Amino acid sequence: MQHQVRAKKHLGQHFLNDENIAKNIVDALLQADNATPLIEIGPGTGVLTKYILEQPIKFFALDIDQESVNYLKNAYPTHKEKIKFLDFLQIDLNALVGDKFNVIGNFPYNISSQIMFKVLEHKNNVNVVVGMFQKEVAERLVEKPGSKTYGILSVLLQAYFDIEYLFTVHENVFTPPPKVKSAVIKLTRNNREKLNCSDELFFRVVKTCFNQRRKMIRNSVQPLLKNKEITHPFFTKRPEQLSVLEFEELTNFVEQNMN
Repeated sequence: MQHQVRAKKHLGQHFLNDENIAKNIVDALLQADNATPLIEIGPGTGVLTKYILEQPIKFFALDIDQESVNYLKNAYPTHKEKIKFLDFLQIDLNALVGDKFNVIGNFPYNISSQIMFKVLEHKNNVNVVVGMFQKEVAERLVEKPGSKTYGILSVLLQAYFDIEYLFTVHENVFTPPPKVKSAVIKLTRNNREKLNCSDELFFRVVKTCFNQRRKMIRNSVQPLLKNKEITHPFFTKRPEQLSVLEFEELTNFVEQNMN
């Protein structure tokens, strides 16, 4: 299949050509949830798509590469209504698939963080995500407090999802091979219905702290507190030291002292 669609550098395309890995990615999602509608991002040459189409599941494959869309429609003519020339980052996902959906894909590395922010926007709609990421990004998302790679997306995603590192993928199973190793991770929506603080302020506090990650939290949040002379036990820590629960506590403290 691969030779019939040209990989485009500006789209970050690296087509997976290992059938066992492809099947393992699809199985990881379907074994977790094989009933909820599924969206595939960037199907490319259809290495995942063909295994999904074997299942009796509501499914759409979305790609912004018209060549890929045309190829897949020709390859799977009885399923061509499921293959869409659409941008996952721009469309109304609920209008496409309804209130609940899962996400799968060999994600283009240049937009993988944007994909995760879109998943966060739909945190109450998404049950499971299984995706291929650049290895260092995957490691960052699953990292726990105390690590230098623990960051904004680590905290925001772990607030709502249990994240599992499934396996590492080497460069030589892609066409063309990327310059970095890859990894597949699984996100499963946890039982947290809502945060114990303002969602909007939580996002703001987390981003404010990590945007100045070398500073102690006291210095990062001072602009939010209008430089009031107040203190908190977390103020002498750096953002990578705080768990989701501690960021909730910090958010409530900031809210109480903002005005």
